[in-house]
Amino acid sequence: MSAITVRGAEFSDLPYFYDICLKTGDAGKDASGLFYDPYSLGQYYAAPYLFFERDLCFVAELDGVPQGYVVGVSDTFVFNRWLESEWLPPLRRRYQNHPHEKIKTDVEKNIIALFYKNFDSAGEAENPFYKTHPAHLHIDLLPSLQGKGQGRALMKTLFAALAKKNVCGVHLGVSRTNAGALAFYRKMGFISLKEEDWGLVMGAYI
Repeated sequence: MSAITVRGAEFSDLPYFYDICLKTGDAGKDASGLFYDPYSLGQYYAAPYLFFERDLCFVAELDGVPQGYVVGVSDTFVFNRWLESEWLPPLRRRYQNHPHEKIKTDVEKNIIALFYKNFDSAGEAENPFYKTHPAHLHIDLLPSLQGKGQGRALMKTLFAALAKKNVCGVHLGVSRTNAGALAFYRKMGFISLKEEDWGLVMGAYI
């Protein structure tokens, strides 16, 4: 019988973070075919969280192998400042002369463009929900763990960790085309906070 466990993330989980992020990066489906560089998606949506606030990162394992994760930060504004000062500068140097022939699709182009976003200006003025829902998260599960209650287990584990830090609320982004994720988040108590061209920002109180 297969064993599923949820535990705190370790730095040694980093390769799995990149892999899971890519294999769920197309609105929950495998995005491998959309990227020339298989790491660029995880460079933005997964890896930095492990280095910024590792005690808010959790892994779901199947028979000892990470198959899913949830990553979060307790204060999005502070995290954005850290991205701008620490995480993004090396990526910007690496990608500043990235050849066009090594960008496979518009999806990959848009991810690389995020490396150049000015996060010093990405604050509460345009996102007033930062005050009521200051934390944010990303959660991804491979098909091997989907439909087995592990998404809920990961979210509840993260919510408990956020509560210990006296965080009042959390938000996330989701594509309008990801019907399964939208249904899951609503069951977890998330409501719409803001509409964007790419989808919805949803939030829940802890």
